[in-house]
Amino acid sequence: MEKMDHGQMDHSKMPMDHGSMDHGKMQGMDHSQMNHAAPGTLPTTESRTPIPVLTDADRKAAFPPLPGHGVHDSAINTFFLLDQLEYQDADDGSTLSWDASGWIGGDVDRLWLRSEGERTNGVTEEAELQALWGHAIGPWWDVVTGIRQDFKPGAPQTWAAFGLQGMALYAFEAEATAFIGENGQSALRLEGDYDILLTNRLILQPTAEMNIYGKNDQARGVGSGLANTEVGLRLRYEIRREFAPYIGVTWSRAYGNTADILRDEGEDVEEARFVAGIRMWF
Repeated sequence: MEKMDHGQMDHSKMPMDHGSMDHGKMQGMDHSQMNHAAPGTLPTTESRTPIPVLTDADRKAAFPPLPGHGVHDSAINTFFLLDQLEYQDADDGSTLSWDASGWIGGDVDRLWLRSEGERTNGVTEEAELQALWGHAIGPWWDVVTGIRQDFKPGAPQTWAAFGLQGMALYAFEAEATAFIGENGQSALRLEGDYDILLTNRLILQPTAEMNIYGKNDQARGVGSGLANTEVGLRLRYEIRREFAPYIGVTWSRAYGNTADILRDEGEDVEEARFVAGIRMWF
């Protein structure tokens, strides 16, 4: 069978029988329901709920006026840290030791309070309180000046204090404080600690402290030069960020003239202690 070439077909010569078409039925058609839109166009629709015109009241409700930024350094805030409240297993008995600090003030100027000491077998062996005015010299550092009051050992003694405290690289917290006391006595204390996060709640904290004195003070058991050092290692678990029990060890040693004074009094020059305590802040 040969293929038909529709391109060559002459449709004008093809007969159509229009007589057989029923024009009566075509006249009954409802042409108003027919879509006579032009080819390629979509029918238009109207929204059932017209969008109201936006008014100034609508804009005011959507964008209320915002308060300005508060000046943070004008606010008075407080902070208190009981860094160490611990039992120590000392050679000469059970010891309760504490180290606390706190401040009240703004972002730039603050009143700092520090206290540390220890009681052995119910007797206070060492106790001191410092009241310092701190002024921020940078985001992480303060200069401090004020007084230090020693209650033990020996008779009470008052010192003038000035120093620097803050956070060094890698979140290492440091304090360097110089003291001028009665009868021309002078001293320098260096302290530092660092938190090592083993987990989000388990934290290992190494600490170090060094004391240097300008002259001998037999009544208080210290000599000129490097008097003593103490290093510690404490492992705490933060049940809450504000409350954490801990255990650890400390090691202290006396040097030079201070060591000679302790030997003369029959006391140990070097001592290691097991410690257990709590750390809290608010």
